[in-house]
Amino acid sequence: MIKFLDEQIFFFLNSLAGQNRILDYLIIFFATYFGYFLIVVLLFLIFWKYKKEIWQPLMFAASSLLLSTALTQITRFFYYRPRPFLDFSINTLINHSSTSSFPSSHSVFFFALALVIFYLNRRWSWLFISGAFLISLARISAGVHWPLDVLGGIILGFLSVFFIKSLFPSLTKNTILRKDY
Repeated sequence: MIKFLDEQIFFFLNSLAGQNRILDYLIIFFATYFGYFLIVVLLFLIFWKYKKEIWQPLMFAASSLLLSTALTQITRFFYYRPRPFLDFSINTLINHSSTSSFPSSHSVFFFALALVIFYLNRRWSWLFISGAFLISLARISAGVHWPLDVLGGIILGFLSVFFIKSLFPSLTKNTILRKDY
């Protein structure tokens, strides 16, 4: 049942690819390039908002993102799931290697980033949460991920941030929700 739903959601989103040139460009942009914009905004936010205690939010973000990347690689080492374009003849908008598709490393990374921003500055967190969803949906539409890859990525991204926050509470002690929400 879950596999059926996973495939049906995938085929619906992937059916958007190849139908309209503008939509294809948007899917490619969000699947490939929009993440760079979010990273630049994160750095701007940290350097602009936390001038005096910059090391705390920077270390919180860096350690959370490093752990999320490590968890992705560990999961992929123990579990291989073929990418959709290896199982089916589908519309693919971006080239990708045939590495394991579970979990979506983009989803893990950008949802971890969104949760870090949520802890640092709630006013800006809507941009990062929306961006993480757009990136994830675009990667499904582009044909390189299954919806469950994204769901697994969201869970791993959130777990990594929660773990870092609980392990090092001092990294967010003075920065969480400073007069920003």
